[in-house]
This record gives sequence, C-alpha cells and structure tokens, in this order.
Amino acid sequence: MTIRVLVADDQALMRTGFRMILDAQDDLEVVGEAIDGADAVRQFERLEPEVVVMDVRMPTMDGIEATRRLTQREPPARVLILTTFDLDEYVYEALRAGASGFLLKDRPPEELVAAVRVVASGDALLAPSVTRRLIEEFAKRAPKVSRDDLAELTDREREVLVLIARGLSNAEIAKALFVAETTVKTHVGHVLTKLGLRDRAQAVVVAYESGVVQPGE
Repeated sequence: MTIRVLVADDQALMRTGFRMILDAQDDLEVVGEAIDGADAVRQFERLEPEVVVMDVRMPTMDGIEATRRLTQREPPARVLILTTFDLDEYVYEALRAGASGFLLKDRPPEELVAAVRVVASGDALLAPSVTRRLIEEFAKRAPKVSRDDLAELTDREREVLVLIARGLSNAEIAKALFVAETTVKTHVGHVLTKLGLRDRAQAVVVAYESGVVQPGE
C-alpha cells in the first residue's frame, strides 16, 4: 500500500527536496504541496493524504495552528512536524496541537522516510535529540505521578515505559521485547491509563521525573 503524503512548507526549495526524498521510495507518494498552513488545510480536505509533513514557521497560518485544525477532524490527521528550530516551546505546542511526530530538518533523508512510515502506521515519533530537550519543559506541565501509581504497573508495563522514554516506536519496542506490535499497543494503553497520562510525551517526562529512566542512559 502506498502512503500518500502532503508536504507543507513556505520554501519551494524545501518542498522540492522533501518530494524528491519521499517519491524515491516505492511505498511513498507526495500527492500535494502546500505553501502555508491554510493551504495545507484546504489541500488535506481535497487530497486526503495519510500523512502531512508540516513546517512550523509559515505565513498566513503557521504549522501549529494548521496541525490543530487538521487533528480536530474525524479521523484526526497524522502530522509530522519538520522544523529547523528545536526550541522546546515549538515542540510542546506542536504535540499539544495533536502532532504525531517532530523531527529536525537537518536529519538525514532516511530518518525523514522512516518518520513518515512510523507516523503513517499510527505510531508517534520524537527524535532522540528533541526528547532530551523536552524533558525540562514537559516536567513543568506534566501531571505528577506518585510511587503508588508506578507500583500499579506490571514488570512488562514498566519495561515498556522505559522504552517509550528512550524514544522507541511501538514497532521497535515489539522487536526489542520479542512480542507482537498489538501487544505493545495494549501495554502502552495500560501505562497511560494507570498513570493518568494523556499521551506518550507525558509518559517520557514521568519516566525521567520518577527516576525510572536516567538522562544519558
């Protein structure tokens, strides 16, 4: 099955570059290009792509607002944020708007390709470099989790939490634990529910804050 992709960036050179990288893959096809956030929303409604590769800083409507509008749809759009800026606030706002992933533009082409596939599969992705920068920002806003809450996790759920904090996707966790990806999704759901968390991003912070994972591990 071919993954249909919409690329939104106000720089024509960037759009062309992304198109060349993605179209070179047998399973990916760029079906449209948008010059700003408003254009991305319009084209999404017309083209119905599986993934939107979205820049942050664009005129008329930025990528954060466009992501917010697209993820309010049913079913919500899957948006991969690409930016040259790795500032915490951009990442936080993008994830709060409902983005499925965040990747810096200076990463190698193969990482962009892999990120699109991860997001298309329904998984979430945070670049390891971004994850490290996120910890402090999310720690200010994430709900506090008690030791009693952590004690509710099974050994396998705790193991899954550690791997989420290290930035692994569900597919990567499944491979590491030698289990089915559907099993991992079940474990992730249990972790979020037991700890009262909204998403994987909050799970990352809780893992670091509680000492389940130490920075640099």
